[in-house]
This record gives sequence, C-alpha cells and structure tokens, in this order.
Amino acid sequence: MQHLLDVSLFNSMIRMVAPILLAALGGAICSRVGLFNVGLEGFVLVGAFSAIVGNYYTGNVFLAVLIAIAVTMLFSLIFAYMSIHLQANVIVVGISFNFLALGLTAFCLKAIFHVKGAFYDKNMIGLPKWDIPFIKDIPVIGGIISGHSPLVYLAFVLVFGLQYLLFKSVIGFRMIAVGENPVAAKSLGIKVNRMQYLAVLICGVLCGLAGAQLSLGQVTMFTEGMTAGRGFIALVATMLGQANPIGVMASSLLFGLMDAFSIRLQGFSLPTHFTQMLPYVVTLLAMLFFRKSNYLADAQKANGSSR
Repeated sequence: MQHLLDVSLFNSMIRMVAPILLAALGGAICSRVGLFNVGLEGFVLVGAFSAIVGNYYTGNVFLAVLIAIAVTMLFSLIFAYMSIHLQANVIVVGISFNFLALGLTAFCLKAIFHVKGAFYDKNMIGLPKWDIPFIKDIPVIGGIISGHSPLVYLAFVLVFGLQYLLFKSVIGFRMIAVGENPVAAKSLGIKVNRMQYLAVLICGVLCGLAGAQLSLGQVTMFTEGMTAGRGFIALVATMLGQANPIGVMASSLLFGLMDAFSIRLQGFSLPTHFTQMLPYVVTLLAMLFFRKSNYLADAQKANGSSR
C-alpha cells in the first residue's frame, strides 16, 4: 500500500489537477451567470494548441501562455456571441464548439507544422518548475507542494481570488443576480448581457491557462485530442462543487488524484486500458451522486429564463 500512496503520487495529483481545476473554475463562472458551458473541452484544446504555436514561433514560454489566453478568449467570444446575442441553445453551441476545436486543431496541426497526430520540437522549452524556498526542505510537504510550474500555483491562487470576486465584490453579486433571476437583475439596472459576456471571457482566460499547462507544463508537445475528456471532467467538478470555487477545488482534487492513481497502477502490470478508464469511472460515480442535487436544473432554469 505504501508503494501506491507516497509523496510522488500526491505530487502528480497537484500537477495533473491544474488543467481540470482551471477549466472547472471557468465553468463555475459561466454557471453563476446562468450559462451552462459544456464547451470547456474545446476551449482547453484550443488553448493547448495555441500555446504550442506561440512557443514555437516566439521562443518565449510566457509569451506563449499569453497567446494561448488571447486565442482562447477570441474562441470564447464567438461562443458568447452565439449563446447570448443570437440566443442559440447554449448546450448545442457548447457541443458544437467541442467538435469545432477538435477538427480545427487537427487541421491547423497539418497546415502549420505539416504533421499529423502530434507535434514535438526538441528546441521548445516548457514552463519552468519552481522550488518554493523553505517549503521545499520540509519533509513530505515539500515533496508534494514544491517543484511545480507557475500555472499550478496560479490555479490555486485563483480559487481564492474568484471566491472573493463572487461573494465579496459588487461584480460578483451582480453575476450571481444575473444567474439567479436575469429579469429581476435587469429591472435593477444590471447589464445582463454584459455580465454574461464578462463571465465567458473570464472562462476563456482560465481555459487558455488550462491548455497552456496541459501542453507546456505537463509535456512540451501537442497531440490531437490531448485533452482526453478533461474538459468534461472539469464540467463534472463544477457541478459537484456547486459552482463555488472552494467546492470546485475539492472536487477537482478528487479527479486529479484518480488521474495520478491511474498512472501509478500502470506500474503494477495492470492492463493500460483498465487503468486509463479509472478517472472516467469515478466521474460516472460522481454523476450518480450528483443526480440528487438540483444544481444542474437550477443552472438550466436560469439559462432558460434569460431567453
């Protein structure tokens, strides 16, 4: 048992949870304004590809992260225009964007890098690993917390930043009001559409960071469909966390642990296909637990009431 639950396992959990957590926080912001964003998978995939393209052409990893954020924000702006301005069904738009991102990144991979399936360049440098002074020397804790990329630490900082934004700031109260009852919020002079656009753009920023962590923080390469369902897992984490940043972080840590655990089990001569399905089995079990909650119905009701 000690070979399964050791320091390296929890270190991997922290590293792998970052893309899920960032995307789930973006989904939580959208949910708070009444938009049930199922396009997280596509957003993260676009961010991952944009980060690799930016890194390849600029040679600067932090500039590549900014490019990933900018491209994903543009992608999310199109999503917002269709869902909010054109009043298209947000579920259908989200699913369409997932397929669009999958095909678009595969096409651009061929068009830009002239390869199919995956792209890797040995000259590209990924995100640096930061060793936290003093903490890195603490037994056990140092081995778990220290030695991650900046985006991993940023993900956990953003949890508390968004918690404050939603529940302690005027903008947050307005977002919640829009999600709870957009008609009443509009009668109070709150710009409903403006709040929803803002939430989707924030979601784009967070998903861009998630994609950059995925392609530059965990590995320095891009493969077609490399998100591998993490966007959908992030969506479930948003549901389980009731769109509360602290709750989203807790549920994301669960899925991150299962992701790291599945990789660890591969070292025990278990079939790869069996170990890889573990995070998704946990996701399904989580959905069975979630069925007793009325949060999904509330989110859909709020989204429908703004139409």
